[in-house]
Amino acid sequence: MKIPESPPEFRLLFDGIDPERLGSIIAAGGSTGGKYRHWSELRHLDPPGDLSLEDWWLGIKLARMADSHPLPLRDKEGKPFTYAMPDEAQRAVHLVDQGVAGRISISESVVGKGNRDRYILSSLIEEAITSSQLEGASTSRKVAKEMLRTGRAPRNRSERMIVNNYQAMEYVRRRRDDPLDPEFVLVLHEIITRGTLDNEDEAGRLQRPDEVRVAVYSPEGEIIHRPPPAEELPSRLEAMCEFANASDEAEVRPETFMHPAVRAILLHFWVGYDHPFGDGNGRTARALFYWSMLRQGYWLAEFLTISSILKNAPGQYATSYLFAETDDGDTTYFVLYQLRVILRAMEELQGYLRRKMEETRKTEALLRTDSGLNHRQTTLLSHALRNPDATFTVKAHSSFHNVVQATARTDLDGLTERDLLIKNKAGRAFRYFPVPDLAEKLEK
Repeated sequence: MKIPESPPEFRLLFDGIDPERLGSIIAAGGSTGGKYRHWSELRHLDPPGDLSLEDWWLGIKLARMADSHPLPLRDKEGKPFTYAMPDEAQRAVHLVDQGVAGRISISESVVGKGNRDRYILSSLIEEAITSSQLEGASTSRKVAKEMLRTGRAPRNRSERMIVNNYQAMEYVRRRRDDPLDPEFVLVLHEIITRGTLDNEDEAGRLQRPDEVRVAVYSPEGEIIHRPPPAEELPSRLEAMCEFANASDEAEVRPETFMHPAVRAILLHFWVGYDHPFGDGNGRTARALFYWSMLRQGYWLAEFLTISSILKNAPGQYATSYLFAETDDGDTTYFVLYQLRVILRAMEELQGYLRRKMEETRKTEALLRTDSGLNHRQTTLLSHALRNPDATFTVKAHSSFHNVVQATARTDLDGLTERDLLIKNKAGRAFRYFPVPDLAEKLEK
């Protein structure tokens, strides 16, 4: 990976502008095909009309500056980062509002508490694994899932990273309603890194001025980012927390409004830019992104796994940071990339839910036509498919179907003998529960 070529300096371009060409230059600012291109991409294209590449870039920058907003995040020279909301970003946040805020179409087979908990667990596991793999964890997904589902202790550093990530995701879920403060961030980092660092003293604290400052390297070993000095980290962390919580002020101070998804994305960017910790910065940034999304009402973010998408194209992830750094602190590149990632994660969730709903429909159709079960047993199993945490009793089954308890007991014991229910004694009575892999057993 190479650091993208920096654009020509805006001040020099503007100072050397030909007044007679100013109208053409300004008009060229909208000639981008709807894409938010960096100079390193634009320089390979043909400019409109008789303009030079430098003229075209100047027109684009003038148009972007008119739509840009300063951020409290500042670069190492003290210059504020900025962001803009071009048409692509406006469309993306609209789709995020429709989807992740809860209008995504989920049938009752998914909304039921038991299934909801299962899908959240599955998503947390997937995010924990892929976020760790982004940072170098080498355990296979199959082994990692077995470890998290069974609760066995991790055997090596890679497995410990995954367990930590899972616990961190649970932590931000529990604290979704709490404001962000430095202690919150430090505790989160300690959870993420405990038992995985060469120097355990670095877990849960900022880097110190007397330490060698961490840097970001490309896969080839080239330094691609040097974060701000450690002396600034405490004040920068305070500013970051204030930024993260600023959505609380939007009603009384409308000028503070920023789209919630954009705020979550920029919080992610902030941690990545400051790189305040010796290790675990990326995992902390992604966990805080989830916290911000959940706190601002995007409940479906619990089901999204952004790291699996980032893992498939880690170069694009890093490049979106570098585009911002090399283009006068314009974070719009990062915002647009992360919005695309969220939309992709939404699409994958929709596809997953469609597959699960179709599986449920097929299984229920099979039950009705060729199961060898009576209608009472079929009804019970249909309910169990949609509510895997359901509990059944002889008395309840008897009452619901208006049959004697002996018949109800025969129904339930028959399903137990076919390994479709689990029978446990509770006091003097028995309770029946769906087996964990009920859908798979019914298909067989």
